This record gives sequence, C-alpha cells and structure tokens, in this order.
Amino acid sequence: MFSSRHSRPLAASLGAVALVAGAAGALVAPRPAAAATAATAVSVWETTADRSQLLSPQAGTAFNAGGGSASQTITVNPGTAYQSMTGFGASFTDSSAWLVANSPQRSAIMTKLFDPNQGIGLSFLRQPIGASDFSLSQYSYDDMPSGQTDPTLAHFSISHDNAYIIPVLKQALQLNPALTVMGTPWSPPGWMKSSGSMVGGSLNASNYQVYANYLIKFAQAYQAAGVPVALLTPQNEPEYSPSNYPGSTFTSAQETSLIGSNLGPALAPSGLSTKIIGYDHNWNDPSFPETILGNSTASQYTAGTAWHCYSGDPSAQSTVHNAYPGKDTYFTECSGSQSSNPANTFADSLDWQTENLIIGATRNWAKTVATWNVALNPSGGPSMNCTTCTAAVTVDNNAGTASYNAEYYVLGQASKFVKPGAVRIDSNTFGSGNLEDVAFRNPDGSNALVVLNADTGNSHTFNVSENGQSFTYTLPARAVATFTWPQLTSGGGGGTGSIDPTKWYEVVNSNSGLCLDAAGWGTADGTAVQQWACGSGGQANQEWQFHATSNGYYQVVNRNAPNESWDVTGGQGATADGTPIELWTNGSGTNQQWLPTQSGSAYTFTARNSGTECLDVTNRGTANGTRIQQWTCTAGDTAQSFTLVPMA
Repeated sequence: MFSSRHSRPLAASLGAVALVAGAAGALVAPRPAAAATAATAVSVWETTADRSQLLSPQAGTAFNAGGGSASQTITVNPGTAYQSMTGFGASFTDSSAWLVANSPQRSAIMTKLFDPNQGIGLSFLRQPIGASDFSLSQYSYDDMPSGQTDPTLAHFSISHDNAYIIPVLKQALQLNPALTVMGTPWSPPGWMKSSGSMVGGSLNASNYQVYANYLIKFAQAYQAAGVPVALLTPQNEPEYSPSNYPGSTFTSAQETSLIGSNLGPALAPSGLSTKIIGYDHNWNDPSFPETILGNSTASQYTAGTAWHCYSGDPSAQSTVHNAYPGKDTYFTECSGSQSSNPANTFADSLDWQTENLIIGATRNWAKTVATWNVALNPSGGPSMNCTTCTAAVTVDNNAGTASYNAEYYVLGQASKFVKPGAVRIDSNTFGSGNLEDVAFRNPDGSNALVVLNADTGNSHTFNVSENGQSFTYTLPARAVATFTWPQLTSGGGGGTGSIDPTKWYEVVNSNSGLCLDAAGWGTADGTAVQQWACGSGGQANQEWQFHATSNGYYQVVNRNAPNESWDVTGGQGATADGTPIELWTNGSGTNQQWLPTQSGSAYTFTARNSGTECLDVTNRGTANGTRIQQWTCTAGDTAQSFTLVPMA
C-alpha cells in the first residue's frame, strides 16, 4: 500500500538540500567525547598504466585534522546520497562461457572474477537470451525448420545453455550469492521475424505476444535451473541491424507497444519478480527511453533504462533521470578493443573505461557497470563479427592459460570495494584530463573512493577531505586508486549535527511543513508513523527524543509512548523501498536505529539495517495522514529532509 515509486523533480543543484528555518541554534549539546580522537586509517589499492601495479595494495595512510597541503582537494560528503548500486560485471556470452567451462584454469578464473574475498567480487551479469555476436553458432530457444512456426512455444527449450552456460552461472552465484543477472535478447527466433532469420529484419506485429511469452518462458526456465533473472530488456541495441550476426530492430514506438500491451501485462501475473528495463542502446539517443517512460501504460511496467557506450556520452543518463527520477538507470555494455598500437591497449582501456564507465556512468545515476565479454581467446573470439574486441580475461585453451586484461582491473577497482546495496555519495571532481573520482558508502557504513589521474603525462598530489579531516596522496599519470575507510564520526559540517539527547523535538518535514505524528495518539506496537499538522505549542504524540546507540546512530522514542520507537516494519531484514515506519517496543535491532546527517538546519535519517534507506514521506505527500516510509536516500529530496524543533 505504501510502496509506490516516487515521481520527483531533481533539485536544481544535486548537492543542495531544501531547508526550513528552525531552531537549530538551540541544538547545543556537544558531540560525544570520542569524536575527536585517533586518526582513521585509510587503505589504498592501485593499478597503473605500465602494469607495475595491478590492483595492488599500497602503503596505507590516515585521516588527520585539517585541510591538507595539496592544491587540489576531493571533498567527500557522505550526507548527500544518490543511487544505490546493484553491481559491476560483464557477460558470459556463449563464447565466454564455452571458453571458461573448458579451461583447465576454470576454478582459478571463476574465483578471481566472482569471489568477494579472493577475487574482485563481480556482482552483475548481463546474459544474452540466445545467440549474440559472440557465439559458436546462431541459435534461439525455439528454432524451427524453414517455413514452420511454433506460436504456442511447444518446442521451447534452454537445453543449449544447460551444457556450459548455466553451469558457469551457477558457479558464479555460489561464489557470490549477491550476484544479479539480467537477460537480453539479440533477436527473436527467426520464424517470428520479417526476415525469417535471426539476422536482419524485425518482429512481425502478429508475434508481439508470442515474443513476450518467449521472454517470460526464458526467465521461468532460468529460475527453475537455479539462476533467477532480476532484470529483462526486450531487445539489445534496437536501433541497429547487423548484417552478419543476430539482431532485430524496434522503433521506440514499437518497443513501447511491446512493453505496454504485451510483455508488461504478461509478466505481472507470471509469479516472477523480474523487472523490465527499456532501450539497452547508446548514449546518443535519450529520446528512445523518454518515449517509453513518457507513455503511461508502458511506464508502469518499466523500471528503468539501460545504456551502452558506443556513441554519445554518459550525461544522457542524467537527461533521462532528470525527466523521470523515479526510474532506475543501468549501464549494461561496453566492449574494449585493441588500440591502433596494441602495446597501448592496456593503458588506453584503463584510462577510458575508468573515466567513462566506473566514474562517468555512476556519476550519472548508473546502478550497474558492465563491460562486454567475460572471456575471449587470444584471437578475440569465438566471434561472428569483431576480431579486435577485448575481454576481462584472455583464455587460451590450447596453451591451458588465462591472463587478465584492463577490463578486469577497471572493474576490480570498483567491484572489490563497492558492495551491492552501496550508495553513491557526493564528491567533487576536476574533469577530463585531470583528477576524476566517484565515492560510495557501503551498507556497513564504510566508504570507497575511486580516483583516476587522467593526466597523460604528470602525477598529481591531492587531498581527500571528509568532515574536517583529510589525507594527502600522489597518483601517477593514468593510474587508478581506490581508497577505503570506515565511517568517520568526528569533524565539521555534513556530520550528524548536535542533537541533545535530553530534549524532545518536533520533527518537521521540509516539503510539507507537517510534523511526524504517532497516528491516533497510539501507544501500541504497530502504530503508524504519519505526518500531521503540528499542534500549537507541541503535543506529546508529535514529540520525539533521540537516544544514542553507537557510531552516531540514535533510537527515536515518542513522548506519548516512551517505550515505543521508530521501527522499520518487518525487522532487521526489511530493506526494501516503501517499507512503512511504525512504532514498536524499544529494542536493540538495527531497524530501530537511525543516522541523522545534517546539512544546514535540516537532517536526513538513514536506517542502520540497510545503510541506504532514508526516512521519507510517501510520494512527497503534503496532506495530513500521509504515511512515513523508508526509501532509497536521494540527494536534494525534500521528502527526506526534516528540521528538529526543540520543545519545552
């Protein structure tokens, strides 16, 4: 009932938080004494263009009080959060899976790719539905002899994938149970198309529902095989018709119709939790996904947009996000390729992919970053098309060897340290050819900062600052470093502010001006927390006290029912968007602990059990009785911004 997605305009300044004038000056209690003590250690891993460092640990450093001595400063502000992260990864194409499955190095390859501790912990795979350009042959899951059709899909089978694709996917899931799988078709079966072939042509209008059923049968079959498909796109690169490998074209209007009239209505009652993602093509045409999301019928079934790198730039992702901020953004394909001078391939790929994918895509709202092939042979195959494409791993089954390419280290500088469920947090960056960066906060409260020195000729020395503390580091030209550190609980602005645990406060939403309220003056477990017009001079069911727990978190109790606290309904495992907030008997669960983060005179409150969900007024409502829920922390969202007004 309370889980509908928001439809919200993005704040004009991504770093801005709307404020309501309050009595912040009255919040005078000092910070806990422990706040200003020992320096916080920082761990560093680095990859360099000359390969002398390959995701190698460096000598650690530490935060210390002050601003640092370098002329450039990257300031990390964990109080301003953007999208949550699903993961980083690539694709087990037919070619990739066949190579890895038959490699004597299979166990080592899979561990280095997917194990979060012994490897880089890849947590996202985008899987072709049938053949792609990197397949040993052309195939679908319902091939028929020439001239025959199968509209009931009686011959549907994933037996091809059972040989080696499903086994490596299940091995990846065993190594990293947090892995998310997306499915994407390069072409419907040929008999459904105008060309009669998986190459060329487009889907016949008479087969739209048959095709939708085909995609759903794929997801059901994979789930039955032990590989749940979380995300599904209707067509890879719908605006491109290749001449020598499977492909199929859709206009934006046709894909909108397919989703709204066929795939969405059929998927909804299927029992699957699979989400539909639109477009899955290049940055150069944001109008295509805008057509889908702008259609009220298709939009209700479409969770977001997928993007590729081969034309345009990552800012297109923000264009669509800003127009439809309630929809998710995924970056799903970018193949590396040999440089004109092959000796430069590693350095060129490390630089470009880090700048545009790890940093560029995520700073433009991407929840995933995927390159293309997990593995190729030394000739860049097996392939129906590209002979200069590169993969994360080169697998030579003639020699029995495996070697790791730039894509592996590009992904690893993020995937090893940015966990599924992390949120991107605010940091400044210096632009192309200079220092570029992106920062994240993990579910456990730790931070990860990825920094690229995109200067091709000079090292850069810079400061990293958070909450009035900093450290200084020097990064070689075209090198990438990842810095990790635990949550800081001391320092200046952007922290938890000064909340007096002896005072009672009204908690006033910055968007509506209404107070958080225990519904009906309730004192029992399960009483709804809602917003309501603030009572004149205060009233006990709208007054709240903050009891410190640990590491800056508070339990928030009601004055009318002092044994009851803000509680994320469902317990410590309740981390989904839209989960309502209720009152429940005070306990020690992390679903009753909240981290206040101050910006100016306003606060956001992050639930400890998720680390990514914030206290939120459902659908930015302004009416009395609007329920309070949790929702992914979103920068600049006044529905998640509250002022504390101290009461007598």
